[in-house]
Amino acid sequence: MADSHHVVWQQAVVDFVSDVAENIRRIVLRTEHPIPVRPGEHVDVRTTIGGEPNLRSYSVVDAAEDGTHLALSVFRTPTSRGGSVFMHSLQPGQLLEITEPLQNFPLRIGASSYLLLAGGIGITAVAGMAALLRRLGADYRLVYVGRSRESMAYLDDLAAIHGGHLEAHIDSEGTSLDVQALVGSVPDNAELYMCGPIRLMDAVRRAWIERELEPTSLRYETFGNSGWYQAEPFTVRIPRLGVEASVGMHESVLEALQRQGVDMMSDCRKGECGLCQVKVLELTGRIDHRDVFYSDRQKEPNTKMCCCVSRVIATEPGATPGPGSAVLTIDVP
Repeated sequence: MADSHHVVWQQAVVDFVSDVAENIRRIVLRTEHPIPVRPGEHVDVRTTIGGEPNLRSYSVVDAAEDGTHLALSVFRTPTSRGGSVFMHSLQPGQLLEITEPLQNFPLRIGASSYLLLAGGIGITAVAGMAALLRRLGADYRLVYVGRSRESMAYLDDLAAIHGGHLEAHIDSEGTSLDVQALVGSVPDNAELYMCGPIRLMDAVRRAWIERELEPTSLRYETFGNSGWYQAEPFTVRIPRLGVEASVGMHESVLEALQRQGVDMMSDCRKGECGLCQVKVLELTGRIDHRDVFYSDRQKEPNTKMCCCVSRVIATEPGATPGPGSAVLTIDVP
């Protein structure tokens, strides 16, 4: 994999594991080279999936002040490409290779007010921001959205810490989030930081644009694996290189092509940076754009896609998924 920036790798020991919500495991790591962790930072982890080495990114939900220990919280997804299964298999004493903390989602200090929005496991990316804003005495709201209380990691702890600053919207209790009302309540000069499923973030981005709020005041990080449609296997082709690969339900186009030996550019692997974008030459099916790099206008022609997260599905809704049912023909840089 080609990276856009130099990163420092280190060993870490799994110190402690515990279940903190339905299908969510907290993994505390003891780092080889301690570095203080800033809110919004993540680490990349070298995993083993199907006997093959792979790379996954996880937000640091909290850490010791000196960085000697840091905690990840990993959701084992039904549509996992293997990373969450690997992370859930970890036991105390195991060694991992991780990067030093990396920052793609920085919190800007000094805004007049803040809205922090977390959908599901997205709480891992914004919990540290809320903790810092509380210590600074800032004006902030922490909005946490989930299917049920059992599925929402750290909900009770956050309520105890943040009190009236926390708003929980829980589908099973009939208090689902009204996105239009939420964005409508944002002060003109506030900053919004959000992490969650692509549908939630798309809805917020559209409402933000409709209100004509400052675009640079909306900042986000995505899961990188949530889409509009159920994942299906499909075929990807690169005629110029004579390459054809089957993309499984639990892998990305990027991973499938790298498995075939294609040298691909990538960085975030979450559909945020655009480094892995490819040119779409021909399409049998429909692209499920799962990135937050392109605008709606840029996605509409289906002439390019972020191959680290976006997929292809059969054109006809309800069509039986199978190899070759959808075909993506692309060219790569």
